[in-house]
Parts: sequence; structure tokens; C-alpha cells
Amino acid sequence: MIRNVLQAPTSVVMIRPHAFRPNAETARDNAFQTDAPGTAQDIAAQALAEFDASVDLIRQHGVTVHVFDDDGSRDTPDSVFPNNWFSTHPGGLVGIYPMHATSRRRERRSDVIDMLKSHYRVETVHDFSGLEADGLALEGTGAMVLDHIGRMAFTVTSNRADPIVLERFCTYFGYEPIAFAAADAAGTAVYHTNVLMCIATDFALVGLSMITDPTRRDVVVQRLQDTGRDVIDLSEAQIGAFAGNAIELTGTAGRVLVLSRTAYDSLTPAQRDIISASAALVPITVPTIEHAGGSARCMIAGVHLTPRPNRSIG
Repeated sequence: MIRNVLQAPTSVVMIRPHAFRPNAETARDNAFQTDAPGTAQDIAAQALAEFDASVDLIRQHGVTVHVFDDDGSRDTPDSVFPNNWFSTHPGGLVGIYPMHATSRRRERRSDVIDMLKSHYRVETVHDFSGLEADGLALEGTGAMVLDHIGRMAFTVTSNRADPIVLERFCTYFGYEPIAFAAADAAGTAVYHTNVLMCIATDFALVGLSMITDPTRRDVVVQRLQDTGRDVIDLSEAQIGAFAGNAIELTGTAGRVLVLSRTAYDSLTPAQRDIISASAALVPITVPTIEHAGGSARCMIAGVHLTPRPNRSIG
């Protein structure tokens, strides 16, 4: 698999939310969550419209988007963020993860895994979700930001990223764990790594000032630079605007970086220039969805699998 597709997949999975709302249970440790204005019906309708427009824009750039509907019957307010409960990996590997919040455990669904097995070459599914009974969690590519080229799993330590599960993941999937603590200026811990950093093919976006240990901060920078990437330092304000919550994909005209309009507007012209030299910026407008504490990257689960021959993908 060539370098650009290895880090930036050509296909993704997204979950269409019919009953979206900011989740009171996850707000306990997600400082990025805010109250959404309007009635429950208005919030759900706005989120659905934002989702549909985002899918249309991503598809216009030639990325295959597999959409699954969530009708709300299982009371899954965060289902629009599927990257937390499963991940896919080159070599035909799929991971299913233990979730910290009880309400989020209901998001796992067999039809998504069945689609992956039908349309792509899946050799092994590692299901870690049974560890929830032991109070352990590792919330997929929210808890881990994966460098598929350098085989590193950058992970902010939190109750959503247990070190025992992280070690098991890295053993099974062949990644090196790089764990570190991160917090904002008030000392509030960062809940997910993917709000703090994004790793693309030729660059990485990182809120370096929020990594609390200077030694670990230097390690993160050095390891990213060792893979030949430009490290773009994001301010805490830019992290708060979800500038770290982006994902690189491969479309028909090359690589694209999907991020929210909020995130795009927070970037400086110099930062945009560095990104644009490698990937076209594709901002999606998701202000209602961002009230739930996640943004563009959280909405997108990349498919790092080989398509089966003679299957229609899309």
C-alpha cells in the first residue's frame, strides 16, 4: 500500500444521526461539550442537516462514504461519532473497543462490521469490549491517534484510555504506545487524544503547550519529525476550536484534510499554507454537532482495508 493511502484512506464510515443531542453522561469529563440552543427537535434536525451536507461535500472530493442510519431507538445520542467504537487497519484487521460511558456502549452495531467483511478483506476482528466489565476503556481512534506509517499510537492518558487495554491493542495490532498527559491552562484533563492532535501523511497538527510534561512533549515532536512530518503547533484556543480534530483522506484528485469550519477559521494563513502543500483543505460546517464535544474527525471512521475484487464500493 502506498504511503498516501496508508495514512489517508479512500473510504470511510459515517453514522447519520436522527436523534442527536449533547450527552449529559459524557459531559462529566468532556470539557469540549457545551449546551446547544433550541428544542431537542431543533437540535436533532440541525445536526442531521449538518451531517448530510458534510457527507455530500466529502463525496464531492471523491471519497467513498458508507452511511448508516441511527433512528434513535437505542438512545445513542453520540452515535454520530463512530470512530470511538471501532477501527480498521491495513492487513485486514478490525478493532472493537470498550467505552467508558454506558450510553456509548449501545453504539456498537454488527451491520457495520458485516459491511466491512462483505466489501473489504477482513481477516481478524479483535473485540476488546468485554473489558468494560472490568471498568476498562480504550475509545478507539478518539483515545488513540494512530500513525499508520511509523506504527505509533499517540495516546493521552485518561479514564477513556486505560494503559492495560492500550498495551493489548499495541501488541495485537503492531503499534508502539506513546502515552502522555495533557490538560488545558486551567488544569482540566484532555478527554480524547484526537481533539489534541491530527497526524496526516506529511504533517501533524498538535496542541503542544497542552502536553504537560516537557520531556514527553519533546518525545512527541521528535517521533513525528523522525517520520519526516512538519509539526504544526496549535494554540490552546485553536484546540478549543477543534483545529486538532481533523482527518486526512484520499479523494480522486489527491489527499484532502477534512476539518470543521470552526477549525478552519482558527488556523493562521501560514498554517493553512503548510497543510495545502500536501492536502486540500475541506471545511465542513457542523456547529450543532460540535456542541457534543467532537468535530469532523470524530464523525469519520476511516476504512484502512483492501476492497474485495468485483465489489461495488459506495
